[in-house]
Amino acid sequence: MALFITFEGGEGCGKSVQSKRLYRRLSKLAVPVILTHEPGVTALGKKITRLLKWSQDINISPMAELLLFNASRAQLVEEVIRPNLEKGVNVICDRYADSTTTYQGYGRGLDMATVVAVNGVGTQGLVPDLTILLDMPVEEGLARKGEKNKDRFETESSKFHKRVREGYKKLAETEPERWLVVDATQSKETIAGIIWQRVSRLLPR
Repeated sequence: MALFITFEGGEGCGKSVQSKRLYRRLSKLAVPVILTHEPGVTALGKKITRLLKWSQDINISPMAELLLFNASRAQLVEEVIRPNLEKGVNVICDRYADSTTTYQGYGRGLDMATVVAVNGVGTQGLVPDLTILLDMPVEEGLARKGEKNKDRFETESSKFHKRVREGYKKLAETEPERWLVVDATQSKETIAGIIWQRVSRLLPR
């Protein structure tokens, strides 16, 4: 059975770096694997990304964000994630539905039952086997991102990002068997080692 592994965390926590490292390690072992990310990749997802992240001239409500992210997610599940899993290819995804729960639910303050219901439609019920949370203090993560080319979410207040971080912690506490929480202030090598220790146990012998 192929694994579906997702990476989550706040801005600047190193999700992209660690998801790529895991992808390369599995590839070197000849383990069938693809690396994808939200909300881009598909043709629809790329257009939605431009709207959600870089539109400065239009106001996007929290509810519209929720629906747009899940429209992109539904396409990604249908076009990329599920077909690969069904072929026995492991899937690593940089962000997934938990990002929407934290950013639009905890961050924006949308009704959590609504967020969960819409996410359920967008994912078509597909839940990751393992979700890796790279946890880092908000100030440190934002400092890593720097001041250049900030998107709509990176320019939000530190209070917003702190709500997102607390939201992630709450989600991890409710499903400890699915989540691996890693201190993202450690070295890249240390973090990669912790992740591999968990992932290697899930791989078939």
